[in-house]
Order: sequence, then structure tokens, then C-alpha cells
Amino acid sequence: MMARFNSNTGIRYRFSANCIVLALVLCVVISVTGCAQAVKPLETKRAEVVKEYPHDATAFTQGLVYHDGFLFEGTGQKGRSLLRKVNLEDGKDVVPPVPLNEQYFGEGITILNDKIYQLTWQDSYCLIYDVKTLEYIGHFVYEFEGWGLTNDGKQLILSDGTPTIRFIDPETFKVTKRFDVTERRQRLKALNELEWIDGEIWANVWYEDRIARISPETGAVLGWVDLRHIYPQNQRYKESVMNGIAYDPATKRIFITGKNWPKLFEIRVSK
Repeated sequence: MMARFNSNTGIRYRFSANCIVLALVLCVVISVTGCAQAVKPLETKRAEVVKEYPHDATAFTQGLVYHDGFLFEGTGQKGRSLLRKVNLEDGKDVVPPVPLNEQYFGEGITILNDKIYQLTWQDSYCLIYDVKTLEYIGHFVYEFEGWGLTNDGKQLILSDGTPTIRFIDPETFKVTKRFDVTERRQRLKALNELEWIDGEIWANVWYEDRIARISPETGAVLGWVDLRHIYPQNQRYKESVMNGIAYDPATKRIFITGKNWPKLFEIRVSK
């Protein structure tokens, strides 16, 4: 007996097959589009040098702050770490530098509520000074390495060389918030010196001549500032890395320097 062909069944089969093919094509398109979006680089802005200032080339810069018309600088290396108040125009000390105990390796600094806070690298001490006299007035202890330090006007903000940023209450010294900094869902390591600029955290990245602009709410990298042309790496010693960001909110001036750099630069970054 000859089998009968059911035309309705054949139509349904062809329709189903076409739907499957269409679905597969759509999946491929969505996947490719998603990948393209995932690898799209964040915005990078090239910094422009506005003015150059002299900087002490013996200063192993670990922290930099602009406050009341002067630069405050924290330097590192055991036996050579200092806290300094410096005249911007000539790079010279306004008062004698304050040396740290020889066992300490000085790190980032910030100024909040008329106090200077200075981290130490692996000693877990944050040293506190009076901003007017530079006299030591106390310290607090933390349980991680100290690298970069800034503040948002209320809390201290600290980096430890990993992707982690911590917010610390300046009165109780307790961690109130923490997050990992990410770029396109990838954790960003080696966060170094920090500065608070117009509602963003700006961070040096160890051995890189660019600054990450970080959201203080989510930890996401919002974009980058390219500084490779400022003082090219082939003109300096390997360890003379870019490290030091200071901001004058009154005039919107941004200053940058590095470890043992002979100059400090005022830069402008396009909006």
C-alpha cells in the first residue's frame, strides 16, 4: 500500500524548521552584539599640561594634597619617610619636614577636619597630625596594607594595593563601606594614590601612567585620564612611577607628580 503524504504535516515541519533557524540566527546576532559592547573601551581623556612647577627629586612621593594655598606631601621608604608642607611655586619646604619613625614606610595622606592623616605601608598605623602645626596628635590601627588615602568630606577613603576601596569613619576608625573597583566587570588591581575630585575617586595605578576615575557608589571605573606623554617612562627610572594627585576645588586645578620626579604638573582634562 502506498503511503499518503499529508500536506499539512509537511507545512508544519517546514515552519518549525524555519523558526529554529531564525532563532539560532537571532542568538548569534545578540551574542556578537553583546560581545562588541563588552569589549568597547571606556572613554579615555588626554591630559594637557597647563603649567610646570619644580619638585624635589629626592621625594619618593606617596601622597599629595593641596590645602589653603600649599601642597602637603607624604613620602616613603624606611628611614626616609616624611610629612612635608611645600610651597607650590618653588617646591621648597615652608616648615621643616616631619620625619616618620625609621621603621615606618610612609604612604598616602589626606586632610579632613583640620587633621592630616598619613598611612604607613605594612605597619598598619595611620598617623594623625594637626594641619596648622604638623604636630603628631595620635594614630589609629587598621588590618590591611596602606597605599592611597583621600576623603569625601565626611569619611576617609583608603586603597591597599588590591582592587578594594574602603570608607573609614574618622572618629571611630571603623570600616563603614567597601567595594572592589571594576572595569567592565574585571577587578582593577594595584590601586595606589587617591584623590577626591568633583564627586569621583581618582586613582593612580601602580606602574601605569594613567588615572582611573571611579564611582564612589559602585566602584565602577567611569573612564581614564591618559598621562603617558607628561613624563615618558623611557626618560626615568623604573620605580619613578607616577604617584601623586592633588586638587584645588576653589580653582578646579589638578596637580600630578611622581616618585622622585623633578617636576610637578598642573593639568587640564577636557570635559
